Amino acid sequence: MFALIDCNNFYASCERVFRPELNHQPIVVLSNNDGCVIARSNEAKALGIPMGAPAFEYQKCFRQHQVHVFSANFALYGDMSRRVMNILEEYSPESEIYSIDEIFLNLSGMDAYNLHEYGISMREKVWKWTGIPTSIGIAHTKTLAKVANRIAKKFPDPTKNVHLILSNEQRIKALKWIDIQDIWGIGKQHAHRLKTIGIHKGYDFTQLSAEWIRKNMGVVGLRLQQELLGTPTLAIEYPKPRKNIATTRSFETLYTDIDAVKERISAFAVSCAEKLRKQHTCCLSITIFICTPQHQTHLPQYSRSIHIKLPYPTHSAIELSQFATQALLKIFKPGYAYKKAGVIVHNLINENQLQKKLFENRNEQHIPLMQAIDKINQMIGQQKVRLASQDLKQVWKMKQEKLSPRYTTRLEDIITIYC
Repeated sequence: MFALIDCNNFYASCERVFRPELNHQPIVVLSNNDGCVIARSNEAKALGIPMGAPAFEYQKCFRQHQVHVFSANFALYGDMSRRVMNILEEYSPESEIYSIDEIFLNLSGMDAYNLHEYGISMREKVWKWTGIPTSIGIAHTKTLAKVANRIAKKFPDPTKNVHLILSNEQRIKALKWIDIQDIWGIGKQHAHRLKTIGIHKGYDFTQLSAEWIRKNMGVVGLRLQQELLGTPTLAIEYPKPRKNIATTRSFETLYTDIDAVKERISAFAVSCAEKLRKQHTCCLSITIFICTPQHQTHLPQYSRSIHIKLPYPTHSAIELSQFATQALLKIFKPGYAYKKAGVIVHNLINENQLQKKLFENRNEQHIPLMQAIDKINQMIGQQKVRLASQDLKQVWKMKQEKLSPRYTTRLEDIITIYC
């Protein structure tokens, strides 16, 4: 038995918690550098604003319909997500945080409970403690829980935002209602292929032969069909260390000088090293890339990347910065205006499973040094302690003209209450 709890219009809901006058008002949230729409309230969806809409193309629509536009406030959204997930994890010994606004709970062994009331109690507690509205779907498989969640969100009044698919009759009714493209695990290509053979609803998919699904969708498709038939094939998954870590940025201006690009590459390598240490891993290889602005076709175009294997695994900011800047020298070409660069670290291994080599090994003295730097930066603010290769005055800053206050993570932005 699984429950899927999904925060409704999460980014917009986070903004409304601290500005209740925005309730029932159209809201959109923009991506990094205020580029395109990445979240919409129901009111904004009703206006026909699509996901991914370029912000500059919809300025007239925003003004005409008085749409409230926000820059992505990831510090606020991340903190609110942690608060919601911490509450929900109390309702089950096993949980899987699927995304910033979704979590699966394992409710096995709770058949004797009134699960609808149990779901309502979850929703009410999250609402009371955080102000974030949620929808909850409960079923015997994770995929059916997704379907149930969609029904709870689509029909909030009769379901009270909590829907259960427990009986065979409920399962069939739900699958005859849901469109094939809306089923978790069926992408656009599969949905198009299925529609060409007359499969338009989830129930139609369950009636397909196993041979056709195996031939056209493989084992994943077979598992999906079993999930929709009520047989669990997907269990709760636990977080795993990432297989690679990347730090990539667009520059605020065009860079032609190698020293300016080198400083940015060094800063990106330091950021990757910090992320490695947070998950207690080291990397064995690194990729560097640089490129000119592709949309500015009047400028000479150049894009290049290089992948190098490191002589030893490391998560030292000093060592990774050295390797990254050395790699940059091999691909940098003068005479071009660079707009973007990035550092990606690969082949990650647990820091406690390192094997020393005969001749080349990481500098062990860097370990306590990095620990001290991380502790200081955590106490007094990010990037307060930097390498000499980093510009002390350079702070990468996104274009965030519509950024709301970081109410829960920054003391200066704490909400003011007038009594």
